Amino acid sequence: MDERNLRRLEFNRVKEKLAEFAASQPGRELVEELLPYNNRDEMVAALAEVTEGRELLRLDPTARLDGWNDVRPQVRRCGRGALLEPQELWHVWQTLAACRQIKHFFSERQDRYPRLNEIAQGLGTFKELEKRIAEAIAPGGEILDRATERLFSIRRRLATAQQRIKDRLNEIIRSTSYQKYLQDPIVTMREGRYVVPVKQEYRSQVPGIVHDQSASGATLFIEPMPVVEANNEVRTLLAEEKQEITRILTELSNAVGGQAEELLYALENLARLDFIMAKARYSASLDAWAPRIVPEARLDIRQGRHPLLPGKAVPISISLGEAFDMLVITGPNTGGKTVSLKTVGLLVLMAHAGLHVPAEDGTVIGMFDRVYADIGDEQSIEQSLSTFSSHTTNIVNILHGAGNKSLVLLDELGAGTDPTEGSALARAILEQLRLQGAKVVATTHYGELKSYAFASDRVENASVEFDPQTLRPTYRLLTGRPGRSNAFEIALRLGLDESVVQRARGYLTEEQVQVADLMRELEKARAQAEQDQLDAARIRREAEQYREQYLTRAEKIDQRKDEIISRAIAEARETVKKARLEAEQLVEELRAALKEESSHNREQSITNARQRLKQLQSKLQAKEPAAAPGRPGEAVTEVKPGDEVFIPKYGQHGVVLEAPGPDDQVQVQVGIIRMTIPRRELRQATTKETDRPQRTGIGQLVQQKARDISPRLDMRGMRVDEGLAEVEKYLDDACVAGLPVIQLVHGKGTGALRAAVHKLLKEHRRVKNYRLGEQGEGGSGVTVVELK
Repeated sequence: MDERNLRRLEFNRVKEKLAEFAASQPGRELVEELLPYNNRDEMVAALAEVTEGRELLRLDPTARLDGWNDVRPQVRRCGRGALLEPQELWHVWQTLAACRQIKHFFSERQDRYPRLNEIAQGLGTFKELEKRIAEAIAPGGEILDRATERLFSIRRRLATAQQRIKDRLNEIIRSTSYQKYLQDPIVTMREGRYVVPVKQEYRSQVPGIVHDQSASGATLFIEPMPVVEANNEVRTLLAEEKQEITRILTELSNAVGGQAEELLYALENLARLDFIMAKARYSASLDAWAPRIVPEARLDIRQGRHPLLPGKAVPISISLGEAFDMLVITGPNTGGKTVSLKTVGLLVLMAHAGLHVPAEDGTVIGMFDRVYADIGDEQSIEQSLSTFSSHTTNIVNILHGAGNKSLVLLDELGAGTDPTEGSALARAILEQLRLQGAKVVATTHYGELKSYAFASDRVENASVEFDPQTLRPTYRLLTGRPGRSNAFEIALRLGLDESVVQRARGYLTEEQVQVADLMRELEKARAQAEQDQLDAARIRREAEQYREQYLTRAEKIDQRKDEIISRAIAEARETVKKARLEAEQLVEELRAALKEESSHNREQSITNARQRLKQLQSKLQAKEPAAAPGRPGEAVTEVKPGDEVFIPKYGQHGVVLEAPGPDDQVQVQVGIIRMTIPRRELRQATTKETDRPQRTGIGQLVQQKARDISPRLDMRGMRVDEGLAEVEKYLDDACVAGLPVIQLVHGKGTGALRAAVHKLLKEHRRVKNYRLGEQGEGGSGVTVVELK
C-alpha cells in the first residue's frame, strides 16, 4: 500500500498516537516502521500478540517490562574494540538485569502468554557478564574498591598517604609560627597536589613549591617542602589507580564486545516486547479488540469508531463483500459521510498492521491486497491541477490497479465539474470498478447514483441519518436507504425567506417531488419500525426476566419439596414412636388394674384406659407415617400425560405431566408440587373408592395445605393478639405447602398490628426476610414475606 493512500486515511496519525505508548526509543522506531502486512498469517500472529499484551495489562498490571536502556551504540562500539565509560557499563548492566527478569517473568507464565514468552526466550543468558559488571561498577557509575584486589590495595595505600599529608598540613596551619603567614587556615588542592594559601609578602617564610596564585596576586598556593615527597607518592598511587581502572574497563568492555551479537539480538526482542505492549496500551485506550481475519476480500464492521476523533465517536456498522460489493453513501454535507469513509479505510489498515480495532466483538475484516483512497481536496498550484483534475488523476490510477482483492474509497465522486457530466462520469467509474470486482465505498451528492444503486446487482444504497425534527446530523450510517439532501429544510432553519424556498420547490419536476415525498415517507416508516423494534426488544427483555423469576422460584420449590416431606415423615415417625410407648404404658396400667381387688377401681381404670386409647388412635390417624404403603395397585408399565398414579413412597396420588424420558424418570404433579420420580416407584391408581388408598397422615396434610392455602392472609379488623395467632398458624401452613413468598395484609390504621407482625417475623425461624409492599402490592398496608 503506497504512502499517499496511507496518508489520505491518516494512518500516520495513528502511528503517532501509538508511539506515545512506547517506553523506549527502539520501540518507537518499530512504530515508525509499521506498515500493513500482506500475509494473513503475519496479521493473525500480530493481533494475537496484542491480545496477549491486553491480557498482561489485565492480569499482571504491575509487571515490569522496562528498566532497560538503548545500549545498541555502546555494544556496537565494544564489538569494534572500544572502551566504555563506567556509566555506560552500568547502563549495560541494567539492560542485562532487565533481560534476566523479563525472561524469568514469562518463563513462569508461558502457558498464559505463549507468544510473548517465545519472544522473551530470545533475551539470552548473560549471568556471568552481569555478575562481573555488578562486582566492578557501582549504581552511580563509580568503580568499586573491590573490583580487583590490586585496586583495593592501591586505594587503601592512597587513602593512607592522603591522610598523612592532611595531618601534616593541618599541623602547619594550626602552628602559631605559620598562622600569620597564611591567608586562610585551610588545606586545598592545585594540580592534584595539596597546598596551603600563603600571603605574597611571606613567600620566603614558607619554603616549598608554588603551584598557583590568586587573581589579585595577593595569595600564593604553596606546597610545603615537608609534604612534597608525600604528594609525589599520592601522584604515583593515583597513576596506578587510573591504570588499574583502565585495565578493568578494558576487560569488561571486551567481555561486552565478546557477546555483542547476542546482546544486539536481545535488544531487538526487548524492542519487540515494548512495541507489542505499546499496541496493547493503545488498544486499551481505544477500548479496541482483535477482529476476525478471513482470507476473502470482505468486511463486516460492527459499531466501529474512528480512532482519531476526540470524545466519544458515534459508531457505524458496515458490511461489504457479502450481499453487495459496492456501497453508495448519499446525504447532505456535515453529515459524516467522509468520516464513515475514513473509518472503514483506517480500521482495515489497522487490522492489516496487526492493531486492534475500535469495534464490537464479531467484527470481520478480510484480506485486501491494496486499499485505494480518493478523499479530500488535493488541488495543487505547483502542478497546475484543479480539484477535479486532481481527483481524476487519482481515479485513473485506481482504475489501473484495482482488482477483486482491492478496497476502493471514493469521496464526493464526480464533484468539481458540471453536475450532469459529473454524475454520468461517476456512474461510469462505479460501473467499471464493479466490472473489475473491486469492493467500493463511495460518497456522492448525485441523486442519479441512488437510482444506479437500486438498479445494479451487488450495489447498495446507504445514507447518513439526519434528525427530521432538528435537521441536525446524528452521524449514524443507515445501510439500504438513500439519503435526502434536506436542502430546503436546512435553508429555512438558517433563516432563508420562506417565499424563496417555496419558489425553489416550484422549480422541481413532478417526478422529483414524488421521489422526495416517497423518501420522506420511507424515513418516517423506518423510524417507526426502529421504535417498534425497540419496544419489542424491551418487552422480550421483560418476558425473559419474568421467565428467570419463574425458573428460580420453581427451582427453589423443587429443592425444598423433598426437605419438607422428609421432615414431615420424620416428625410423624417420632409421633408414632411416642404413641407406641404410651400404648405400652397403658397396657401395663391395664394389667395392674386387673389385679385390683375392688371392682369399682378396676372398672374406672379400664374406662380411663379406653379413653386414652381413643385419643391415641385419633392422634395416630392424623399423623400416620407417610411411608405407610396403604394398598397400592399394580406396578406401572406404561404412563402417559394425564394418568393418575399412586406414589407409595409418599402415600400420595398424583397426575403424570410428561411421558418418561430416556432415563425413565417421570414428572408428576402432587398438589402444587412437581416431582420427578423413577417409573418403577409408581403404582396404578385404584378406581374404586373403597379400594383407593386412604390419603391420611402427613402426606394428606401436605397435599391438603398445598391445595387449599392462599398466598395472602387478610388480618384487617383483627386485634393484635388475634392477628398474631393467625400469622403463627398461617406461617406453618405456608411452609408445609411450600410457598416461597406470602403477603400479610394488616392494613395501615394505627400501625400497631403492623409493628407486632414485624416483631414476630423478625424472630420467626421460618422467615428469610420481609419488606413492605411496593406500588401495586398494597404499599405500607401489606408486608411481603420470603420464607426459608
